Amino acid sequence: MWIRSTMAYRASFAMTTFGNFAVTALDFAAILLMFSRVDALGGWSLPEIAFLYGLCGVSFGLADLAIGSMERLGHRVRDGTLDTLLVRPAPVLAQVAADRFALRRLGRVAQGVLVLSYGLHALDVDWTPLKLLLMPVMLVSGGAIFCAVFVAGAAFQFVAQEASEVQNAFTYGGATLLQYPPAVFAQEMVRGVTFVLPLAFVNWIPACYVLERPYPLDLPSWAAFAPPLVAVACCALAGVAWRAGLRSYRSTGS
Repeated sequence: MWIRSTMAYRASFAMTTFGNFAVTALDFAAILLMFSRVDALGGWSLPEIAFLYGLCGVSFGLADLAIGSMERLGHRVRDGTLDTLLVRPAPVLAQVAADRFALRRLGRVAQGVLVLSYGLHALDVDWTPLKLLLMPVMLVSGGAIFCAVFVAGAAFQFVAQEASEVQNAFTYGGATLLQYPPAVFAQEMVRGVTFVLPLAFVNWIPACYVLERPYPLDLPSWAAFAPPLVAVACCALAGVAWRAGLRSYRSTGS
């Protein structure tokens, strides 16, 4: 329904999609400005960081497109309109994710694809069958991990009622963090996004295998192939949190 509504005004859709593309491109423009003054950032060259940025941008863009509307759940909890979704014969999670589905978010995905294409073109990677297989695995697993973070953040809003900015700190904030190499962050931060909120498995760790760089925290080499397992674990935990939050919902009484 929302896609049909959006496509009813094609010029508006084209402009908003381009606007989404342009706004997200400013993040990479900031990286380009840094490299106008330095040759490397944390020991990583511009094409290597473009590779990180592109992987993160596509993964997060797919998750944001599919389930980014979850951040508005707190508003529905506060005004009681979540009740409408509970009486419909469809999963509440799917309804919340589809609410005001924004096709313009394809602009973020397109921008990530362009930067990733540049990184792959500029890098001299010794491609092997495992590395080629790891590329789509990274994108799908990364998108699933970000989806899990969106759902877990939405589950928290059942308790906090209005905590979209807290959720954004882990979703949009996490995506911004992954645009830069782990070498520029403190070891405590790297441990946190590896073992607590495992965003490092979106791009940092598998990218180190593709680029043949040292792994952060001296992780074993097999960690590069762990993103699918991490994604499954994150989605399972997010599902538990969502069901617990949904059971705790008591409406507004109005």
